[in-house]
Amino acid sequence: MKVNLIKSYLKKFWNFIWYDDSALSWIVNIILAFVLIKFVIDPGLGFILGTDYPVVAVVSESMEHNENFNSWWSNSKKWYEQNGITEEQFSLFNFKNGFNKGDIMVLMGEKPADIQIGEIIVFSSPAKPDPIIHRVVKKTKKDEYYIFTTKGDNHITNPSPIKDRISGLDETEIKESQILGTAGFRIPFIGYIKIGFVRAVCYDPIEKIIKYVNPNLRC
Repeated sequence: MKVNLIKSYLKKFWNFIWYDDSALSWIVNIILAFVLIKFVIDPGLGFILGTDYPVVAVVSESMEHNENFNSWWSNSKKWYEQNGITEEQFSLFNFKNGFNKGDIMVLMGEKPADIQIGEIIVFSSPAKPDPIIHRVVKKTKKDEYYIFTTKGDNHITNPSPIKDRISGLDETEIKESQILGTAGFRIPFIGYIKIGFVRAVCYDPIEKIIKYVNPNLRC
């Protein structure tokens, strides 16, 4: 009897999730999707790829080129050449043509000692709620630890590495502990789904419901 009752409730819940068009069903779907991604998919991928942040969506235009490589280099070369990076070197970097807002980047864990100039890293900053994904342009060693400088490829929005005393964002001295992973490959534009989802989650009152599940959510 109890088994049949449970089956009946599960069937009703299934129909509510998949076939009900109400606002409540939509909210429950968002919560379930968040829980699935946060506690099942992300940890599984993270275990395989060796990072707690296996997938990130690109949320700004700071890595966009918007032109072919030769034209981009012609407009961007001054800063790079002044800092010891030649056109030939840059042409051998991963993602030499940058990437776009809305792309999904799959990350891998990598030891700081193995991270090279030209690689794309994702790092956290207390000045921004979203992780930052930029290219390593300098690498130094201080005592036993590595310090990194990154820069966005977009010569219009990011003509030089950011060091903003007002916001506190500084990509000229990124510590090992800030690095979340290095970019392995990209999935074009799929990230807009994640961006849209986050915006939906951060819409009040949905934000309050999600924060009950994950108090660390930042919008």
